[in-house]
Amino acid sequence: MKTKNILLMLGFIFILSSCTKNLDKITHVEDYNSYLQNTESEMLRLAEEDFNFWEKKLEKEPQQFPYLAKAAASQSLLFNKTGNIDALIKAEQYLIEANEKTNYSKVGYLRALARNYISQHKFKEAFIQLKKAEAIGETLQATQKMLFDVHLELGNYDLAKSYLETFRNDTDFDYLIRLSKWSDYRGNLDATIKYMEQAKKIAESSNLSGMKQWTYTNLADYYGHAGNIKASYVHYLKALELNPDDAYAKKGIAWIVYSHEKNPDEALRILNMATTTYNAPDYHLLKAEIAEYKGDLKMMNAQIELYHEAVKNPYYGSMYNAHNAKLYAEDEIKIEQALKVAKTEIDNRPTPQSYDLLAWTYFNRGAIDEALKVMENHVVNKTYEPEALYHLAEVYKAAGHVKKAKKLKQELLESSFELGPLMEDKIKNI
Repeated sequence: MKTKNILLMLGFIFILSSCTKNLDKITHVEDYNSYLQNTESEMLRLAEEDFNFWEKKLEKEPQQFPYLAKAAASQSLLFNKTGNIDALIKAEQYLIEANEKTNYSKVGYLRALARNYISQHKFKEAFIQLKKAEAIGETLQATQKMLFDVHLELGNYDLAKSYLETFRNDTDFDYLIRLSKWSDYRGNLDATIKYMEQAKKIAESSNLSGMKQWTYTNLADYYGHAGNIKASYVHYLKALELNPDDAYAKKGIAWIVYSHEKNPDEALRILNMATTTYNAPDYHLLKAEIAEYKGDLKMMNAQIELYHEAVKNPYYGSMYNAHNAKLYAEDEIKIEQALKVAKTEIDNRPTPQSYDLLAWTYFNRGAIDEALKVMENHVVNKTYEPEALYHLAEVYKAAGHVKKAKKLKQELLESSFELGPLMEDKIKNI
């Protein structure tokens, strides 16, 4: 009788654990597998043909500056499709030449160059071009929208807010996505999602594929931050339905599979398929993290080495400073290098996130008082990014502010999906 009861109890536990596991399961291979096939991208082929067309036109008529802008647009598209940094730099070169030939008098070319600099994380250089465009005054509102973006990236939050007010329009897509971005900076995630949902309605009614795709991936990110993993997954799939080559959406699904469903092998399969056509250094870091979670230290070290090799390319400039600073900060041999990179990043963009890099470097160096001072002056109540809050909790704990650390711990546990399984274990030890 006792044996029978034990068997029944074990059966109940098995059913209960199976149900729990099924509740955690959100993704299904059949939803996204067709987007992972190694088929030649029609859009990529067209972009390459377009660039070749304008390059030949330029060879015949090198003084035709509009051809330079067209060639730059093709190179920018190639960068977006492949992650090839050479294409982004070529686009910059074409745009500089186009602006020189027009004596920096055409706002469209100035904004295009600024957009290129934003992609390169050259925010100060982007600001200079946008101020030229603003002084000319033509199509001013488009310039003001980009000035909001750049001021937000530079940490000039009062100026960003003032520009946001200049183009306020609750029915305008561009205004709503920036209001959403502003709400995210303010830490109001509900408002962030609300405004992006409003923007989505406009994007869908306009039926412009690029606008819809951008909105879907951004909403997917925000829903992930909010812990609504199902909504995040659905929006990544929507983006892939529009563009099967969207590597960012594939990366987002891989993160869900890894962080939420704890299925590292499938996450790596998705990433490996995505990186057959799209290559950016940070994908190596994600693969390294998943390998560490698996306990495959050989693969982890190999992926970190691939990342280091990739960012040796001088064309990347400051694009991966934040990633580099965090890697160096946790390496005793390279910690002085981390300090240098963190200070460079503060010079480039003095945001709370940049100061967090400096504080984290001080922490790993054992300079707890310096770390705490930087955190209290430049990070506390100035950013709500989970990674910065985790660093703050560790600094608080090391400085003896245990109650403050424990308070942050509860908040961080709610962000465990965004931070990932490896970080979750560290949070539990705070």
